[in-house]
Amino acid sequence: MAGIRLNKYLSRAGVASRRQADRLISEGRVRVNGKVVRRLGAKADAGKDEITVDGKKVAPKETPVYVLMNKPPGYLVTMKDPLRRPTVFRLLPSSLGRIFPVGRLDFDSEGLLLLTNDGEMAHRLMHPRYGIKKVYKVRVRGLPGTGERRLLEKGLFLDGKKTAPTRVSVLGSNSRSAAIRIELAEGRKREVKRMFEAVGHPVLRLKRLQFGGLKVGNLKRGQWRHLRPHEISALRKKTGLS
Repeated sequence: MAGIRLNKYLSRAGVASRRQADRLISEGRVRVNGKVVRRLGAKADAGKDEITVDGKKVAPKETPVYVLMNKPPGYLVTMKDPLRRPTVFRLLPSSLGRIFPVGRLDFDSEGLLLLTNDGEMAHRLMHPRYGIKKVYKVRVRGLPGTGERRLLEKGLFLDGKKTAPTRVSVLGSNSRSAAIRIELAEGRKREVKRMFEAVGHPVLRLKRLQFGGLKVGNLKRGQWRHLRPHEISALRKKTGLS
């Protein structure tokens, strides 16, 4: 079938990121002209074919929306939760339309979270190829020694794959814990927590300070704002979309 890859079309239409779109396809929730398509990499002609997700027709994306939130702890970063736990979408007005998170922060984590309906931008922000930097402040049990910090910086193996080089600095410590600043350019699931667990210093608290040069600024926990034009332009430049 000629045309555009389904996951790319769904991301451009603001339905989901490419990764999430692949999951929708695998689960049989995407149809082209009434037929379920499960093959990843399948294509469709957006100008001729009718594409639906969960029975709803997918229309071309409207005006791009880019939102920056200061996520509080105690909220899930997901569209829906079967256990009905609170999600970050409770903190956002429905007038924003269908937007989705760029990456994740755990239930108990906090800090900068991006949400958008621009699937191509989201895909590139999360892809390690573009090296988008994320900065975290974590409080860990104990104080990682020089050797442990060097290991974190050079990379260690998680699930058989070495983590990318990073930058680690100690902000302060007491007899029980230490505050650490860590900068990453990749985003594996729970990567920061798993890295510190691997060197014997479990994370007690995690806060994302920066993402792609953006900062929370004066936003209080639970507050959000639209990205400013110059911020969007900067992200587009960093991801090769300018």
